[in-house]
Amino acid sequence: MISNRLSIEQAINKGETSLGIEFGSTRIKVVLIDHSFQTIASGSYEWENQLKDGFWTYNLEDIIKGLQDAYREMKEKVAQSYGITLQRVGSIGFSAMMHGYMAFDEHNELLVPFRTWRNATTGAAAKALTDLFGFNIPERWSIAHLYQAILNEEEHVPQIRFVTTLAGYIHWLLTGNKALGVGDASGMFPIDEATANFNASMIQQFDELVANEGYPWKTRDLLPQVYIAGEQAGILTDAGAKILDPSLHLQSGIPLSPPEGDAGTGMVATNSVRKRTGNVSVGTSVFAMIVLEKELSKVYPEIDMVTTPNGSPVGMVHANNCSSDLNAWLGLFREFYEAMGHKVDANKLYSVLLNKALEADPDAGGLLSYGYLSGENITRLEQGRPLFVRSPESKFNLSNFMRTHIFSAFGALKIGMDILTKEENVTIDSILGHGGLFKTPVVGQKMMAASLNVPVSVMSTAGEGGAWGMAILAAYMMNKNQEESLEDFLDQKVFKDVKGEEIHPEATDIKGFETFIERYKKGLAIEQSAVDNLV
Repeated sequence: MISNRLSIEQAINKGETSLGIEFGSTRIKVVLIDHSFQTIASGSYEWENQLKDGFWTYNLEDIIKGLQDAYREMKEKVAQSYGITLQRVGSIGFSAMMHGYMAFDEHNELLVPFRTWRNATTGAAAKALTDLFGFNIPERWSIAHLYQAILNEEEHVPQIRFVTTLAGYIHWLLTGNKALGVGDASGMFPIDEATANFNASMIQQFDELVANEGYPWKTRDLLPQVYIAGEQAGILTDAGAKILDPSLHLQSGIPLSPPEGDAGTGMVATNSVRKRTGNVSVGTSVFAMIVLEKELSKVYPEIDMVTTPNGSPVGMVHANNCSSDLNAWLGLFREFYEAMGHKVDANKLYSVLLNKALEADPDAGGLLSYGYLSGENITRLEQGRPLFVRSPESKFNLSNFMRTHIFSAFGALKIGMDILTKEENVTIDSILGHGGLFKTPVVGQKMMAASLNVPVSVMSTAGEGGAWGMAILAAYMMNKNQEESLEDFLDQKVFKDVKGEEIHPEATDIKGFETFIERYKKGLAIEQSAVDNLV
């Protein structure tokens, strides 16, 4: 134990550490790891998006405040545990929610509030670009947001000089370099696998599409430079060090890895970058990333074609909604418990209620819910309208109620995944899960395994999340051997001794979920009617 402490102290003092910072949908997290990839200290900052002028957004003040508060908490933990004021780290990496739209003018001023992945306002643009490119352009992608702004004749469009994602913005702010990792870049504009860069022919097509508008920019000039995992994408400037650590203890000059999206860091955190592997990230949204052996036979609007952080093709199924409605119901139960005069242990509340789902009927007793707090691209709903439905014949009890909301959290994801597995015959050897719902043992894994009909594992490292995955990417940049692939680095160094808990799907649960999902699909007409008629 003493030897391990001395080793960590030496790593901190020598700057042999890596720092990963991720801006998630509900939390900003900072993780500092040592040379053996173990977490030394972490910090976090809770935040929420806001619906402003019809767009889901986060304000710039919260971005900076959250970054600084999370870093300060991590730094204080280092000081408390090791008596060291953190001044140096070996490498840094930033990641954030993929997609979205941050547009800046020639003075580096944000032209419109950050438009996040959650906005389902770009349907017309996404469809037009999908038809133009013969390549699926999801509503969340930056190019869809840009083209929708053009279609809407928004005043800011001629003033744009740079467009990036949230991770790209933070990286730019702290390094001065307009960079983006290929995984995150693949959520802005299609990537050419051969060049690991933006698809040049499609950029030309887009330029021709908007040529008559007379804008003083070309598309490629608006986009960041693309990097792959292992490359250095800048250094921390004096100004950047001051932003990250206003106490001025942190030294500048630290190398930064390419900024990535949360999908890519999730793949790294679960060692899911090899072909035929995949991971599912469960949070405010839910997405599955499956590393493909070959291209899909045709374009599917439900499947995003993105890449791993080192450029391999990935089929991504992304649903805008997952745990938000479930969390809202759990909050209601908490409020009731408090009203009864009891003090609530949040962890116990979640554990007790989620575990009730294991006692439920396999198909959740005929209950039905749609947790659509926002619009849902996979099921073609433009507005959020959470809905819970039951018939007089439904078995309405707590266990079925809880299973219904967990099943519903995976409903839209299941529709997209069926395209990969049943229509494209994509083989998946294993799925690794990470995110909040997997913190309660067994329940999330068991329900996910039933929905996808594939073994689901949760590694001991999965709780570290994307910030840890980003720290690993930063460590890979500094510590890889010449020609060492990301896959080999993860297998042979990071995850060599890491164990995972795997749960296989059970026949009764599979059948129960299939019954539920058929009911879910039939009920979508009800949900659409509710959206159309409710104010």
